[in-house]
Amino acid sequence: MTSNLTSEEQAAAAAVERSAATSQLRFATAGSVDDGKSTLVGRLLHDSKSVLADQLEAVEHASRSRGQEAPDLALLTDGLRAEREQGITIDVAYRYFATPKRRFILADTPGHVQYTRNMVTGASTAELAVVLVDARNGVVEQTRRHAAVAALLRVPHVVLAVNKMDLVDYAEPVFAAIAEEFTTYAASLGVPEITAIPISALAGDNVVTASANMDWYGGPTVLEHLETVPVGTDPSQDPARFPVQYVIRPQTAEHPDYRGYAGQIASGVLRVGDAVTVLPSGRTSAITGIDALGAMVDVAWAPQSVTLTLADDLDISRGDLLAPSDHAPKTTRDVEATVCHLHDRPLRVGDRVLLKHTTRTVKAIIKDIPSRLTLADLSHHPAPGELAANDIGRVVLRTSEPLALDAYDASRRTGSFLLIDPADGTTLTAGMAGDAFAAPAEGAEAARDDEGWDF
Repeated sequence: MTSNLTSEEQAAAAAVERSAATSQLRFATAGSVDDGKSTLVGRLLHDSKSVLADQLEAVEHASRSRGQEAPDLALLTDGLRAEREQGITIDVAYRYFATPKRRFILADTPGHVQYTRNMVTGASTAELAVVLVDARNGVVEQTRRHAAVAALLRVPHVVLAVNKMDLVDYAEPVFAAIAEEFTTYAASLGVPEITAIPISALAGDNVVTASANMDWYGGPTVLEHLETVPVGTDPSQDPARFPVQYVIRPQTAEHPDYRGYAGQIASGVLRVGDAVTVLPSGRTSAITGIDALGAMVDVAWAPQSVTLTLADDLDISRGDLLAPSDHAPKTTRDVEATVCHLHDRPLRVGDRVLLKHTTRTVKAIIKDIPSRLTLADLSHHPAPGELAANDIGRVVLRTSEPLALDAYDASRRTGSFLLIDPADGTTLTAGMAGDAFAAPAEGAEAARDDEGWDF
């Protein structure tokens, strides 16, 4: 089939085939200060040959200027000037690299308690979290905090990387005790899969290549595990959700009556002929066409971006959600959720906010803050009155218009939302919805007092 192609065309075709054959993994690193997160990421990039020559040269120069003989690989991710001066990570550093087996998007998150919100940001879309522990210190409070955040965010896979094994003489009992303590704690949180790996990020032991110093360990290296861990789920196992992002109405002589609904499929599979319900209106129709990048197809699945056409001319706009009529979520204006507060300004009962769910943004009022979570022992502090930056707690909201929310444990995409400051558009809080409750009677109207927001 390729005999008539030029060598350049054959090479291009082979590249496309290789790209199609490789999957993508989003993962985040977390751990206490000085556990070696940035060094681990730098070692991954360096030993997998994912660092450009000029980047490595810059790191070597910066290391020499600081009096270090060997390159400090942590500088590959600690990109902010303040981070380099302080020797810590204070923001989420995103890096992209690839091996012949898989493409990676990694988020190196901060270790300080006051930057827990950054870990939430980095792990919110991650399919795997690497939690580092210093072999000399073992499991500490911040380790438990990061494990709890990974559990709350429903991260499917967690890797415990016991780092600095070279500083404990590569002792197997030290690793075994830490792995058992962490695994027991994480399992109590409901983390579905935990893999423990002993490493030395500085020396490169068990990061990309197997360590000769730990022949008692027979498991995968960090990179081997990242390359082979299962990624994604079968879209057919999830109910379809299609948030409308844009309505296409060319109104040309060629297409006078065309009306298409563009967006990204959040979950599930859509087929021509499927009966769908438009939420929150509740109107029903059927899919008559699916346009995927200019090609008409009979079926599409998450996370493809497509344009749908329907059998009926309905009033649909950005923010509406299309779902199978037999598996449509309930709509509600009353939401109870677990949230992580991200802003320095506290979140208090009575605050007026904007709630952004998929492509829909509505007004909302904080009606109650029932509890704040203490991550050290997973206890609930009742009626805290407010949530400060980095706090995780439960909130009760009432929205001005109905929302089609799924429970977060059923769908990370359609069960999550953001709370936004209506004055300046600042993101305040990240939310994970529980089951809808106390839904008002169908057809109930929201009060629309722009001054009082009295819902």
